Amino acid sequence: MKLNELKPKTGSTHNTKRVGRGIGSGKGKTCGVGQKGQKSRSGVAIKGFEGGQMPLYQRLPKRGFNNIFAKKYVELTLGRLQQAIDAKKLDVKGVVDEDALVAAGVVRRKKDGIRLLGKGELKTKIDLKISGATKSAAAAVEKAGGKLEIIKIEVAPVTKKKA
Repeated sequence: MKLNELKPKTGSTHNTKRVGRGIGSGKGKTCGVGQKGQKSRSGVAIKGFEGGQMPLYQRLPKRGFNNIFAKKYVELTLGRLQQAIDAKKLDVKGVVDEDALVAAGVVRRKKDGIRLLGKGELKTKIDLKISGATKSAAAAVEKAGGKLEIIKIEVAPVTKKKA
């Protein structure tokens, strides 16, 4: 085999379509695009346009409400808390607050606060000082012999500037 004898595999290549080369080619004059107008131009895509009829995404009703004032809590489960205690990441002798949980790497960040969820099992006595907890999580902490203190997040009131 020599370099001048190399050929691509049969059927793997195609000849390019030569458009705009006369009527006889079948792709002359308008090159298979049709007549003038927006759709004959390149780079035009009319997504969602239904010829003047009201598009489907506008015919369907809007649903739901996004509350911009809603607090974004970081979720912490009882199982994850017990796992951190077992790994000796947390010192359970004192009060464990949100900053201690972040420093120990139990949660990545505080956001608007940390909320304790009742998934998993807590076996160790622990005093927690966090933003929120479910009823089942609070009951599990009390059952283990610990205390749970819910702290209130202070938000500065918005004042309008006088002209």
